Amino acid sequence: MDQITNVSEYEAIAKKNLPKMLYDYYASGAEDQWTLKENLLAFSRILFRPQILIDVSTIDLSTTILGFKVSMPIMIAPTGMQKMAHPEGECATARAASAAGTIMTLPTMANSSIEEVASTGPGIRLFQLYVLKDRNLVTQLVRRAERAGYKAIVLTADTPRLGRREADIKNRFTMSPSLTFKNFENLDLGKIDETNDSGLASYVAGLIDRSLSWKDVKWLQTITTLPILIKGVITAEDTRLCIQAGAAGIIVSNHGARQLDYVPATIMALEEVVKAAEGQIPVFLDSGVRRGTDVFKALALGASGVFIGRPVVFSLAAAGEAGVRKVLQMLRDELELTMALSGCCSLKEIRRDHIVAEWDAPRIAPRL
Repeated sequence: MDQITNVSEYEAIAKKNLPKMLYDYYASGAEDQWTLKENLLAFSRILFRPQILIDVSTIDLSTTILGFKVSMPIMIAPTGMQKMAHPEGECATARAASAAGTIMTLPTMANSSIEEVASTGPGIRLFQLYVLKDRNLVTQLVRRAERAGYKAIVLTADTPRLGRREADIKNRFTMSPSLTFKNFENLDLGKIDETNDSGLASYVAGLIDRSLSWKDVKWLQTITTLPILIKGVITAEDTRLCIQAGAAGIIVSNHGARQLDYVPATIMALEEVVKAAEGQIPVFLDSGVRRGTDVFKALALGASGVFIGRPVVFSLAAAGEAGVRKVLQMLRDELELTMALSGCCSLKEIRRDHIVAEWDAPRIAPRL
């Protein structure tokens, strides 16, 4: 593990360590997987315009997210069923996030409960929520998160149905009988049944409320005082509706390319959302972040921070908590170096003119 030099190298180790069904579950996207590839490739279509001869002897990566001070704008996205990757699962991830001084988001579909993750020690944690058909259960989950000290609800809004993940269909994906969805353990909802299709798709179809709409964001605000972030936004139109609905923030996300294929990479959609938000609420990004340079590009396009998903589960599968810690440290170090070489001493100094994107209008040469 000492030879690991970048985040992406953990995926090859995870592929060796995990059974094919589990690796495919974490790694694959929807249908043709075009968006899965685009999430990574789109970052390569943004180049730097560094500024030189700036004193970068001191660099500050700290920032404030939802009023909470964090060490860097790199946070952990909700990624389900982490005990499939490592026996300590979400608890190991929570400890790694806390050690790094950053935020972890616990998914609804976790193998560790809201309370188990809270008991790992101090840390800033958010709770990702799927709105279920049983609204009483939704209320219970939200209130459990409140009692356990979670700081916000992250409402996943792009999943009225699960995307067509063909690897899971071919593998007849199911979770090990030894694992459960801990948040549902006492409700006869903790297990995925075996099926001729994807067991997860069948499970989600029976659980998730397809009627979820904007009025339900208002409903959520009646059952909690926690701020609500809406995850799954990629258009200006939905951005404006988020603001009208009282969202505390937006996560530009295409669900790691696991829902609707042939939607834009999130880094391509980011600027449209940022412009529509007009600074009224913070905008974050997930999907495709593998380098500190990617983080810088997202910040330059107006993001307040990024969330990482697959790098967490791959490093967890490779080296447990130590792997997640190293991933967070590597991304931090790469971001700090990118800032130094671009002439930025703090996050607020990262500006749009530090980058040029493929989709920008041709620059007109200054008149001499």
